[in-house]
Amino acid sequence: MTVGVAGLGLIGGSLVKAYKAAGHEVLGWNRSRSVLDFAMLSGEADGPLTEENVSRCDLILVALYPEAAIDFIRRMAPHFGPRPVVIDCCGTKRVVCAACFPLAEEYGFTYLGGHPMAGTHNSGYKYARATLFRGAPMVLVPPVFDDIELLARVKELLAPALFGSISVTTAEKHDEMIAFTSQLAHVVSNAYIKSPTAASHKGFSAGSYKDMTRVAWLNPEMWAELFLENRDRLLFELDSLCDSLAAYRDAMERGDRDELIRLLAEGAKRKEEVDGR
Repeated sequence: MTVGVAGLGLIGGSLVKAYKAAGHEVLGWNRSRSVLDFAMLSGEADGPLTEENVSRCDLILVALYPEAAIDFIRRMAPHFGPRPVVIDCCGTKRVVCAACFPLAEEYGFTYLGGHPMAGTHNSGYKYARATLFRGAPMVLVPPVFDDIELLARVKELLAPALFGSISVTTAEKHDEMIAFTSQLAHVVSNAYIKSPTAASHKGFSAGSYKDMTRVAWLNPEMWAELFLENRDRLLFELDSLCDSLAAYRDAMERGDRDELIRLLAEGAKRKEEVDGR
């Protein structure tokens, strides 16, 4: 298999390493050529991904920020040809899919939206690893939902990345869910660490603090773009959270122990309902 990867950061770099470790030919593209040169010198990429060779790829994975992913796919669209399956790896799907589905139809290539659900707080090729996606979910947004042959082909193409599961959804549903499961957590974590008490936490913090602050250390440019592209869904989640927090605050301000117990029990029950014990 020949695989093209555009964007050699943590996600794209890990895809490069995963497919190379599985014995496949890997072609890479990166805005900074020095990163691609390093990947080639280290033997993890076989050469540059270009307009001239992109059509012989079986799979093209576009691991760029959403707007950059759209620009890359738009620029390469006349050169893809019918062979490659093109999948973006962006953290939001509505904007990218709305731009790329028409391009695929116009130029006759196969495109699916994608979101590999894995990562770390570090970014860049030096933190990439071949096992990053082992056991992780991969979410796909196909152009149609009844093309079983396409989905089977895509599952086979993605096998070297070692995803634990592959799920299929719409761009709208993806962005609705990701606002809650990922984006809200990043906003809350990033805001939580701004407490003036944070500077003196050492010696008083353990698992709860680590869990709450793990994703505060993020890539500001990337997450700002993702938040704004999904702002309607993220604002809904933020408003819901603010309403809930206000209820806890009001109960504490009033010294209303019974109401506070009710709110805490309600939250514990809700956790059990959605996740079990």
